[in-house]
Amino acid sequence: MDVKLVFVGILLAGLLIAGCSQPEARDELKIGVVASMTGPASTTGKDIWQSAVIAAEEINAQGGVYVKDLGKNIPVTVILGDDESTREGGQKAVTRLITEDKVDALVGGFSSAVVSAHESLVSENGVPYIVTGASSPIITHRTDVDTSSIFHHCPTTDDYGRQTTLFASEVIRPAINERFGFSDDRPLRLALLVQDSPYGKGVESAVLATIQNENLPVVIVANETFKMGETDFRTVLTSIKAAGPDVVYPAAFLNEQIPMIIQARRDVGMNTIFLAVECNDDPDYYSGVGQYGEYSIMESRFSPYVIPPGPLSSDIAAFKDNFKKRYGGFPGMMGASTYEGVYILKQAVENAGTRDKPAVINALGTLSMPEIIEAMQGGTIRFTPDFREAKFNLYMEQLRWDQTEQAVRPVIVWPASLQQQPFVLPDWFEPGEA
Repeated sequence: MDVKLVFVGILLAGLLIAGCSQPEARDELKIGVVASMTGPASTTGKDIWQSAVIAAEEINAQGGVYVKDLGKNIPVTVILGDDESTREGGQKAVTRLITEDKVDALVGGFSSAVVSAHESLVSENGVPYIVTGASSPIITHRTDVDTSSIFHHCPTTDDYGRQTTLFASEVIRPAINERFGFSDDRPLRLALLVQDSPYGKGVESAVLATIQNENLPVVIVANETFKMGETDFRTVLTSIKAAGPDVVYPAAFLNEQIPMIIQARRDVGMNTIFLAVECNDDPDYYSGVGQYGEYSIMESRFSPYVIPPGPLSSDIAAFKDNFKKRYGGFPGMMGASTYEGVYILKQAVENAGTRDKPAVINALGTLSMPEIIEAMQGGTIRFTPDFREAKFNLYMEQLRWDQTEQAVRPVIVWPASLQQQPFVLPDWFEPGEA
C-alpha cells in the first residue's frame, strides 16, 4: 500500500473528526413562533404568524440583531410551530422547535390550556418564551412548573376582566337605569358564558373578584360554560335569556364568539349587550358578526380599525400599512403583541450580548424599553419582578354599523381620555328584571 495514500487518509479522517466535534456556527437568531394554524383558533394563529414575519422582515431590513460575542449583526429567522389548537399539538410543535429546529427563543402561544400543557418542555430546556396570547395568570403563577424563563406579554384575565367589569358597572349600568327609570342603586344583571379552560376560568374568577373587591352593584344571574371549539350555543343561550341578564360576558375565541353572537340575536332573540375579550379584536370578527354585532362591546389595546390618540399613532399606522402591503388585510390584536414580542427578543439578545439562553432570560427580567405599538403603563415595556407580566393601558370599544363599509366598526367609548364617542344604549335593548 502506498504510504502517502495512508497518510492522506489518516489526515482526512482526523479533519473530519475534528470538524464533527466543533459546534456549527449559526449566523442567525432563530425564533420559534407557536401559533394555532389549524383548529378552532386558526384565524388568530394566522395573525400571530404573519405579524411575526413582518417583525423579522423589518428587523432584517434594518440590519438585523447585533450580538456582541459574535462581533457582528445577524438576521432573525422565524420558524412556525402549529399547535393545532390542542394541548397535544402544542407539545408536539414545541418539542420540534426546541429539539429539531434548535430555536434560541419562542414567541406566541394563544390558548392558555395549550400553553399550560407545553410549559414544562420550555422549562426543562431553559428556553426564553415570550407568551403573547395566552392570558390566564396560571401561565406564570403556577408552582408545579418552573416558569422563570416564561414572560407574559399580554394582559392577563385579571387585568382585562377587572377593566371590563368596571366599565359595565360604571357606564352600562347607569345608562340602563336612566333609560328605564330604575333606581340609581339597581344592580347590573350580568351573565357569564365562559370556555371550559384556564382562559375561561380566569375571566370568571376576575369578574367575581372585581365585584367583591370593588363592592360593585353587579349581580351574577347566570354562570355557564361551554367546550372549547363549540359552535352551537342556542341551548345555553336560551337558558341565559331566561335568567334575565342586562349584559352577557363571554370568554370565547373568535371562532366561538361569532356564532354565539349571531345565534343570540337572530335565533334566541336576546336583545342584550354582549361583551367581548380582546382576542376577538380581529378583522375576521367584524366581518363575521355583521349587523348582529352592532352596539356590542370589545375590550381592547390594539384594533385593526382604530388608532387611539397619543404618541404611538404614527407607529401603529405604519405597522398596519406594512401588514396590509404584505398580506392584503389588517392585523389583529394577537398579531400586534407577537410583532412586539419579536422586537422584545431582539432587544434582550442585544442587551445580553449573546444568544446564550440563561443570559437572554436574565436580560428579559431586567428589560426596560420604549413601548412600540401598544400603549404600556408608564410608556415602557418591562416585566414585573414577581410573575414577569407586562402591563398595558386598556380601553373599551363599542361596535357601530358603518354604512360605507357595510360592516361594524369600533369606536373607543372609555376611558374619557381616549373616548371618540360616548357609549350608546341601543333602542332595541331590553333589560332584565327591575
